[in-house]
Amino acid sequence: MVFLKGVSALSRLRSRVKQHSSLSNSVRWLQMQSSSDLDLHSQLKELIPEQQERLKKLRAEHGKVQLGNITVDMVIGGMRGMTGLLWETSLLDPDEGIRFRGLSIPECQKLLPAAKPDGEPLPEGLLWLLLTGKWLMTCPFPPPPQVPSKAQVDALSQELRDRAVVPDYVFKAIDALPVSAHPMTQFATGVMALQVQSAFQKAYEKGISKLKYWEPTYEDALSLIARVPLVASYVYRRMYKDGKFIPMDDSLDYGGNFSHMLGFSSHQMHELMRLYVTIHSDHEGGNVSAHTGHLVGSALSDPYLSFAAALNGLAGPLHGLANQEVLLWIKSVVEECGENISKEQLKDYVWKTLNGGKVVPGFGHGVLRKTDPRYMCQREFALKHLPDDPLFKLVSQLYEVVPPILTELGKVKNPWPNVDAHSGVLLNHFGLTEARYYTVLFGVSRSIGICSQLIWDRALGLPLERPKSVTMDWLENYCKKAKAA
Repeated sequence: MVFLKGVSALSRLRSRVKQHSSLSNSVRWLQMQSSSDLDLHSQLKELIPEQQERLKKLRAEHGKVQLGNITVDMVIGGMRGMTGLLWETSLLDPDEGIRFRGLSIPECQKLLPAAKPDGEPLPEGLLWLLLTGKWLMTCPFPPPPQVPSKAQVDALSQELRDRAVVPDYVFKAIDALPVSAHPMTQFATGVMALQVQSAFQKAYEKGISKLKYWEPTYEDALSLIARVPLVASYVYRRMYKDGKFIPMDDSLDYGGNFSHMLGFSSHQMHELMRLYVTIHSDHEGGNVSAHTGHLVGSALSDPYLSFAAALNGLAGPLHGLANQEVLLWIKSVVEECGENISKEQLKDYVWKTLNGGKVVPGFGHGVLRKTDPRYMCQREFALKHLPDDPLFKLVSQLYEVVPPILTELGKVKNPWPNVDAHSGVLLNHFGLTEARYYTVLFGVSRSIGICSQLIWDRALGLPLERPKSVTMDWLENYCKKAKAA
């Protein structure tokens, strides 16, 4: 018995030593932190040389490895299924959904700093993660988190507030357009006007070394991210609130401030905007807006030019404009059938839409083959904050009704709802009812992902994008020769 007690005591002692060792490692890691660790630029400056060497080694050792066969279907079908881009900040799995630097949306909600306990993640935290995630995930001492600390996020919030200064000529450029111009047209115009202050353009004209391209790109990227909420909110207030602009609140974070400048003081709306911006920020590099930003940036166009081009892609009905179409379609259901619609009535309306040669907006995705995790986290938000909202109940019914019908139709690979199927209903509930404006919210969010990757494009020295194109004659001749062989 004494022996067993001794073994037990020894086991507890070893456990405590092990815990102390792990704790000591964490303390050592924390002690290594300095004021520079609260500065995102300093973190990147330390990380970039390591990643440059990593890419150089990857290309030298594995540059000839084939990633798959390109088919004629891929060439003429929008390059779907082709692996042809390096995009560091996020990765989209067909079954699992998006991961930001390895973290899923639920993990980001759990681990990223929030404005309040159990609140939604702060977009600034995701920005930090997208830019420095690789370094945090390979830190040598267990168990430091793979995410920025609250102090780091607060410091970044302050830096973004300091950068959020928009010259008057930007607003004058927007004012030169008719008030009736589409919100995305006005937003993209404002972003183009911001380009006048591009640090990268000025540095390039002075002959900056290629090795330092990332630094003025960083300056442009963070300033752009900081300023687009002001430009976007100006467009909203100009179009829908008689031009009564609301200044920024220095006490609020990025998402909360954007909501505030739009004119919404509800804490729940602030939380929704934090969630919205976070989950819409990035979706790997193959979608239209991300790919456009990367493509234009590969010509060494500065972040303002690159992001303005990306916005023009986002404005397309098959991309960002879809979130506008979803709410309009849902409201058309209510107008024709009423709020207390039965499942059978809803099925009939869905078939009516499909038989009319139209799509049911908000369902399906080019890559995903399961329900979009971005849809699910918005659904959870709705269940928590607006469970009795009539339009939310209708969206829930559509979740049950539409996928079986699309599966029966047999023309879609993914019959499940995507991110657009839910966002409009949430915004509408809290008073942002102007569906034409919704894509601008998407655009503000996407600045975080596109600008983060642009910084890494420059840091890694990624080249001008120039794929080979062919004609139908070439394809037909190639296929004949292949068949004959």
